[in-house]
Amino acid sequence: MTRRLPLFNERIYAPYKIAALVEVLSEQGIPAEASLRGSGVDEHQIQDATTLTSVRQYATVCGNAVSLSQDPATPFKTGARLHLSAYGMYGYALMSCLSLRDYFRLGVKYHALATPTLTIEWQEYEDKAVWTFPDASTPSPSKEIKQFWIEQQFTQHVTHLQDVFGQSCPPVKACFSYPAPAHAHLYPEYLGCPCTFDHDRCELHYDSSILDQKPHLAHRLTASVLQETCERLIGQAKVSSGISGEVYQMLMHTPGTFPSMEAVAEALHMTTRSLRRKLQDEETSFVAIVDDVRCSLAIEYLKTTVMSTDDIALLLGFSEPTNFRRAFKRWTGKTTKDYRRTLPT
Repeated sequence: MTRRLPLFNERIYAPYKIAALVEVLSEQGIPAEASLRGSGVDEHQIQDATTLTSVRQYATVCGNAVSLSQDPATPFKTGARLHLSAYGMYGYALMSCLSLRDYFRLGVKYHALATPTLTIEWQEYEDKAVWTFPDASTPSPSKEIKQFWIEQQFTQHVTHLQDVFGQSCPPVKACFSYPAPAHAHLYPEYLGCPCTFDHDRCELHYDSSILDQKPHLAHRLTASVLQETCERLIGQAKVSSGISGEVYQMLMHTPGTFPSMEAVAEALHMTTRSLRRKLQDEETSFVAIVDDVRCSLAIEYLKTTVMSTDDIALLLGFSEPTNFRRAFKRWTGKTTKDYRRTLPT
């Protein structure tokens, strides 16, 4: 399972990652002003819970860290202090999961809420569960910053799993797609496992036997409530991001009519070809957005109205109610009847 990243420029994240990195750098004698230079964020803002920042602003601070810090352990130290409790609803939703398998699955599903710098995926095999980072080898924003992110991200994974499990739960091994750096000895020190370099991909391996383990704060009702909140937050992030966000908002404002791609392109003052290309750049498509909007509206109608399934299908533009029922099962894993049964009366 994988999730696309929001655009770098969207200011929709609390500044907890920036604050943690600035704190690590300040312990090295680097003033906050220097750490934050060029980011458009000041020292006061990173302690303000109402401040919203972008991935690009965080990337700028990481670039400053690469230039200013003489300590190669900086990304590891930052990742080690980014506990799940710093991630708001996303973090608490993960800590309350009913199994580590759910934690792995939801970690990917809601990753867009965590100021994401890298795409993450995970795959379960017979004897192992593997996190992969498919864009870790791309040169943007720079090789140095990308390596900084990987070192921090891997350490965060280890820190987060320890938070969820309630005790140390190190990976079986870690693999990196670049040559061993001069500070390679730091990798096993912070990750707690053997580390391999010059591998095909960046990967983090766990024994699959841990997937059925129960997190120490697992709670069914809490998990359900927090995951529902994450779904709403993911929706808010979607409607804030780029051209896809504009299309999403446009379709949500005209439920039941669903203008054509040509009409949406015209409203956005561009050609259909330009709209298609811009959506491809954001790793989505017009069809995918329509599907997403239909899913959101279907859930809203089932929650807040007593309309029949046939009426909802008609409102969502399905030619046949059976097509809607099939789509809803694909979206949620439940029938519309089962979904309504789970709603509070």
